[in-house]
Amino acid sequence: MRIRLRDVAALAEVSEATVSRVMNNKSGVADATRRKVVRVLGELGYEPTALQTSPRAGLIGLIVPELDNPVFPAFAQAIESRLLPSGYVSVLCCASRARATEEDNLETHLARNIAGNIIVSGRHADVGGDHSLYDPLVADGVPLVFVNGHVDGTPVPSVSCDDAAAARTGFEHLWSLGHRRIGFLTGPTYYVPVVRKVDGFTEAFARHHQSENGLDRHVAETMFTLEGGFAGARQLLDEGITGIVAASDLMALGAIRAVRESGRSVPDDVSVVGFDDTPLMRFTDPPLTTVRQPVQEIADQATTLLLAEISGRSSAGREILVSGELIARSSTAAAATSNSVTAASA
Repeated sequence: MRIRLRDVAALAEVSEATVSRVMNNKSGVADATRRKVVRVLGELGYEPTALQTSPRAGLIGLIVPELDNPVFPAFAQAIESRLLPSGYVSVLCCASRARATEEDNLETHLARNIAGNIIVSGRHADVGGDHSLYDPLVADGVPLVFVNGHVDGTPVPSVSCDDAAAARTGFEHLWSLGHRRIGFLTGPTYYVPVVRKVDGFTEAFARHHQSENGLDRHVAETMFTLEGGFAGARQLLDEGITGIVAASDLMALGAIRAVRESGRSVPDDVSVVGFDDTPLMRFTDPPLTTVRQPVQEIADQATTLLLAEISGRSSAGREILVSGELIARSSTAAAATSNSVTAASA
C-alpha cells in the first residue's frame, strides 16, 4: 500500500511539511510531534531510510522468552500500552531454544538502530549465564532495562517482583489456614527469581518450624509448565504435603491435576497457591488462589527507566522491587483436622 504524506499528516494531526521534515530527519520539529509522526508511520508499516538510521526512530526492542506462558504476553501488552503515549512502538521478539536466541534478537534490534531495549526474563535472569552479551551494548551506550532479574556489577537498571516476599506470602496464607505440611513447587534454581522465591520460602519455613530440618522434602524443583507442576506435585504429595505454593500459575494448575489424579480434592484435601494471577485464573476449577505479580506496575517502572536512559538520565544499575498481592480464591481452605499437624511433627 502506498503511503501518502497527506494521509500521515491527517492521522498525526500535523502539516504535510512537518511529516516531510520528520521523514527526512530534519531539525525544527518538537520531540513530541516527531514521536507522534513516527508512531503513525510505524502503524502504517512504513520506515523511511532516514528514520532507520536515526536514534529517535521511535522503536523499542522488547524481548521475552516465550508467548506460551500467558504472563509474557501480559508483559508485552503492558509495556506497549505504556510506550505508545510516549511516541514509541515496540519490536517484539521471543528468545528460546526452539527459535532465535537472545543474541539474535539483540543483533536484529541493533541493525534497526532502535532507541533502547527492554528484556524480560532473559539471560540476565540466569544466575550462572554468560552475561557478556550485554557488554558491547553497555559500551556503545545502548539503553537497556532488565525485567525479572538483575546482573550485579553492570550499569543496567532492572525491575522485578519481590519474589522472596511473594513466596513468604504464599506460605503464610497456608499456615494461617492451619496447614503445617506446606510444600514449594519451583522452577530450575539457576534463575534469579527462583533463587529468591526459594529463599523466601526457606525463611518462612524455618521461622515457623524453628529449623530448616526436612526442608528438602518440602521443595520440588521442576519446570515452569503444566507438566512440571504435575510431576513436582506428585513428589510433594508423596511426602504428605497438604498445602502447595507454586512458583507460577501454570505449575499450580498442574499441581491441581496431580491432586485429583491421586484421588484427593482441592481444596478439601490439599490447598494450592499459584503465582502471577494471569487473567484466566479466576475462571479455573476451582478459581486459583495466587500471588498477583504486579505486571502493569513493573511495566510502568521499566518503561520509565528506559525513557530516562534514552534521554541521558542513567539509573546506574539501580534495581526496583515491586510487591505482589495475595488474591485469595477457592483453591485454598482451612486444613482438615487430620492434616493440621503440629510444627514439631512436620
